[in-house]
Amino acid sequence: MTTSVNMVVAGSTVRVLVDPAQTAAPGVPTLGPSIGEYPCYDAVSYARMTDDEERNQRFRAALARLAAGRVVLDIGTGADLLWARESVRYGARQVFAMEAMEESFQRAGAWLAEPGTRERVTLLRGVSTELDISPKAEVCVAEIIGSLAGAEGVAAVLTDARRRHLTPNAAVVPARCVTLAAPVAFRRLFAGGPVAFAADSLNYLKTIFEWHGAPFDVRLRIEHPARDALLGDGQVVEFLDLNGQLPLEQRQSVRLAIDRPGVVDGVLTWLRLWGLPDGEPLDALRVASNWASIYFPLFDSEHPVEAGDVLDLTVTSTLSEDGVHPDYHLAAVLRTAAAGTRSASHSSPYRGGAFRNHPIHRHLFP
Repeated sequence: MTTSVNMVVAGSTVRVLVDPAQTAAPGVPTLGPSIGEYPCYDAVSYARMTDDEERNQRFRAALARLAAGRVVLDIGTGADLLWARESVRYGARQVFAMEAMEESFQRAGAWLAEPGTRERVTLLRGVSTELDISPKAEVCVAEIIGSLAGAEGVAAVLTDARRRHLTPNAAVVPARCVTLAAPVAFRRLFAGGPVAFAADSLNYLKTIFEWHGAPFDVRLRIEHPARDALLGDGQVVEFLDLNGQLPLEQRQSVRLAIDRPGVVDGVLTWLRLWGLPDGEPLDALRVASNWASIYFPLFDSEHPVEAGDVLDLTVTSTLSEDGVHPDYHLAAVLRTAAAGTRSASHSSPYRGGAFRNHPIHRHLFP
């Protein structure tokens, strides 16, 4: 049973719809805000990343091939100093590890006591775009990939790193990543369960809102969405080649084919990531990892569709005011044989924007 709770943000009260029984469990759909792009990491979120073996095996395979005898840069090393320590384990000559969040930086410093770590790891406090290193790195581990591939600003960060921190032929881990999208209806993603935030997501919501200074329509992160809610195959709407050209802004248009009857009100997006160019990709919709799916609302209500209908979708990312994190803009045209065409759009800025603008957000924040 859902309930609404009051949250005080910047002196104002915000009501949030919560399912007290909803907790992270294998196969159970769970709703929270997207957190990777915001400074709200805690011990729980770090533990989930550190214990993510789907991610770890791909990053370790890349470091095993690339790190030996080289200078490595670890951007966003986190509280566990994980990829800096793994780089040392795989034979890196020297590692520069950067961490922007003060608490995470302090916790990462404790790992320097490990034998052999302090001698080869230099831990730096700050964002990579404001720090300097010497010598330049030959390998870069950039674990700043979001559930939306580019949401944490990896394109801008690596563009700066290529210019100032890396040798001309430096290799980046992961090698590339994409965001896929498929047509869905929001409520169907919960397999008949309550449509409300999980109780343990409230702290993240509060931290994000207080960081911004006011509530806004957060990106909706769904762990273990019901896969039978997807009415068609996913198509790539964001492409990032971390070892090639990295556009700071991009626009992708795709046609999403409906392959069975159902209802549609938006799209579900998810990450696919390659640790090495020739490696097996991680698909965040099909394996359990710390990455989840992001739902974007488009239409104000559910629209019936049949096999053969299509959703034409354009996803545009533009740099936000901070010059690092992207804002996402979606435009769609649903083309159905029974009811003709309907157009819709949705904007998801990194910071700010409307609050309770869409019926789904008004449901979640009553």
